[in-house]
Amino acid sequence: MSDYPSFIRNIHKNTGVDLSLYKEAQMKRRLTSLRDKKGYKDFHSYYKALEGDTQLKDELLDRMTINVSEFYRNHKRFEVLENKVIPELLRRKKRLKIWSAACSTGEEPYTLAMILDQHMSLSDVDIIGTDLDQKALEKAETGVYHERSLKEVTTFMKHKNFVKEGPHFKVKENIRRSVTFKRHNLLADPYEQNCDLIVCRNVMIYFTDEAKQRMYRAFNESLTDRGIFFVGSTEQMFSPGQFGFKMFDTFFYQKA
Repeated sequence: MSDYPSFIRNIHKNTGVDLSLYKEAQMKRRLTSLRDKKGYKDFHSYYKALEGDTQLKDELLDRMTINVSEFYRNHKRFEVLENKVIPELLRRKKRLKIWSAACSTGEEPYTLAMILDQHMSLSDVDIIGTDLDQKALEKAETGVYHERSLKEVTTFMKHKNFVKEGPHFKVKENIRRSVTFKRHNLLADPYEQNCDLIVCRNVMIYFTDEAKQRMYRAFNESLTDRGIFFVGSTEQMFSPGQFGFKMFDTFFYQKA
């Protein structure tokens, strides 16, 4: 008999992360691979070990979260954001609040700051980047990235927003200062409120349908009137109306 269900319950009690809301097959495969690599033959012995080992627990949380990111990921969508979404938001108000949820190592909220810097003073925008993984957030706060993360960044934007440090690029101070990073569990913690734009991309594909529906409703409640929700390329809502949204553009939904 599998000891994975009791492992899920124990992890929930210990960390607040409810693995039952993730698609089981892929999460179990990912965690079994980590468990085996660490030399434990079953989930019971693995849990007993990580109860008293902070590093082992951090590695587990790191494996559960998907830290694959780059600046301007899916560049065409960011063109829509810049040319259609931001002008729509700025027509209605001069100060904006933007939430980059599950922001991983920070490339996405910094991309948002770089784009907004072209349209308004960054002193008039609050950008919040959140993630479950504390290590990813610590990397985000340093603002230092390998060149491969910048492959979609134009030469102009690279010169404008980064300082080269050997094989790495550091986000300039004015962009770094405009983003606040916080740890946040999308499946358990209260959501940000009064957001004009929420970006949550390439993470909901890992959750069960039940969890996704709960999140869509929570994101809708987080938005201001006619606020915009930006999702990943495999995360379209097929019935946005049932969650209080209407289509704005491909992968962009407006609070109805």
